Amino acid sequence: MKLVVMTQPTFFVEEDKILSSLFDEGLDTLHLYKPDSEPIYSERLLTLLPDECYSHIMVHGNFYLKEEYHLRGIHIDDTEAPAPKGYKGHVSRTCTALDQLKQAKRNADYVLLKYIFNSQTEADCKATFTVDELKEASRRGLIDRHVYALGGMNLDNVRIAKDLGFGGIVISGDLWNRFDIHQELDYKALIDHFTKLRKVVG
Repeated sequence: MKLVVMTQPTFFVEEDKILSSLFDEGLDTLHLYKPDSEPIYSERLLTLLPDECYSHIMVHGNFYLKEEYHLRGIHIDDTEAPAPKGYKGHVSRTCTALDQLKQAKRNADYVLLKYIFNSQTEADCKATFTVDELKEASRRGLIDRHVYALGGMNLDNVRIAKDLGFGGIVISGDLWNRFDIHQELDYKALIDHFTKLRKVVG
């Protein structure tokens, strides 16, 4: 099972150090998610990371960064929108409904199925599936190793995602809530938690 980390949507002072430490601890895939931000800030963040991290990063928007920094690939927040003309690399996509999965998997290396559990950072982002619905989707082969669970993922529900047949999980709030980007400099608790998540994901 894959463990993916989604960045905070905003930039902060210690971010490059934290991301570098996560890669040192074995992070396989990072989604660089900075909506509504100027691309120059993403460029600056990337220049602060070791070059060997680039091949593990999927970028949301600003797709030119993929070529410029030799990133792993691009993420499209849509099931059907085409990749940029002439693009040949890795693609991931977001789905919000089970009936989108079949088509989305045809057009992506893997798909993030959103709203699996209640978000830990956005109060209005609630789970939109029952466990029974997810079990049925798994039985029908809609959920498989190419589908990653996104939304409210934490140490307590990794096992549920595994049992449902998801190929990976995406961690966001459960990790970033352990570090106050406005007041803290010590991010040891965040790294320790990531280490625990890696062991559980296996």
